[in-house]
Amino acid sequence: MQLVAINWHVYLLTKSPLALGAVGLVRVVPIVLCSLLGGLVADAFDRKRLIVIAQTVMLVSAGVLAAVTATGLESVWPIYLLTAISSAAVAFDNPARQALLPMLVPAEEFPKAVSLGLVAFQISMISGPALAGLILSVFGPAPIYAFNALSFLAVIVAVILMRAGGRAGLGEAETSRVSFGALSEGLKFVWRTPIIVQTMTLDFVATFFASATALLPIFAAEILHVGARGLGLLAAAPAIGSVITALAMARWGTIRRQGVTVIVSIAIYGAATIAFGLSKIFWLSLLMLAITGAADTVSTVLRQTIRQLVTPNNLRGRMTSVNMIFFMGGPQLGEMEAGVVAKIIGSRLAVVTGGLGCLVAVLLAMRLATNLLNYGRDS
Repeated sequence: MQLVAINWHVYLLTKSPLALGAVGLVRVVPIVLCSLLGGLVADAFDRKRLIVIAQTVMLVSAGVLAAVTATGLESVWPIYLLTAISSAAVAFDNPARQALLPMLVPAEEFPKAVSLGLVAFQISMISGPALAGLILSVFGPAPIYAFNALSFLAVIVAVILMRAGGRAGLGEAETSRVSFGALSEGLKFVWRTPIIVQTMTLDFVATFFASATALLPIFAAEILHVGARGLGLLAAAPAIGSVITALAMARWGTIRRQGVTVIVSIAIYGAATIAFGLSKIFWLSLLMLAITGAADTVSTVLRQTIRQLVTPNNLRGRMTSVNMIFFMGGPQLGEMEAGVVAKIIGSRLAVVTGGLGCLVAVLLAMRLATNLLNYGRDS
């Protein structure tokens, strides 16, 4: 809900694609600056406690955003600042959370656990944007920011009640320390594991070129003419495709030839992005966005499974923090790129050329990412 509200709020205040693209920039810069430190801390301290602290920071950021909006916000800089603070907290929360998951389920059940986790997340991505569209059209963004602040209380309680231990060193010889040597150890492991480098690089390039999320307010208002309520449905469409696909993957279990499947799914993602950019029909645009969500889910589940299972427990926080730069940096920088290109050649062409860039990345991966292509051939 808050992601949709922020984009619509910035659009109402500025009517500028560059300002919308800047939302992605203020999200990614704190992640790039803080993610490596977040990974170090996740491997050195109790991951459950770190999650609670990060969630509390996000709660406060959303609460302050609700307060300043309710008083009549006329400038975008407080939105940018509070978004940046929340993103910095995500840089600590995400490595701890992802590194904790393999400690909760057996390795053979891990792909199903990732799929079901995505189902839970994407259901909120369906209901949240749709509900946000309704609230925005009647009450504006302030109540959404307030609801978001309250929602973090549920996360904090859930983590506190979790029975599993949060120590990275559980079952290991020793726990990592926050030091340059520990950071170097994590970076060397990632760099010397080709399949991790290939999945991260492909993910970054594909999402950088095919990220149309920041431009959805322009498509809703100026191209498809569906307003705030239509924006909520457009934002929810990828999540609908994701939920259906994630449920199917949880049912199917292990997918063979996982590396090839990752590359094919990214190609479908790029092609559907092109079709969305060309569409002027609302239902077709919804369908194409749903396909992007479905394809992204297949890729995400398999890439996360591959990376987590080839990484030792005591290095998972650092590996995840490096991946955050690629996984979250790609879409957010892609939103900035989309805003700049949209300013120059228009929103529709910006999305179409982004999808083409994604397909070019796939072609390069088919030639260069041999470790990924061969992964799972014998399984």
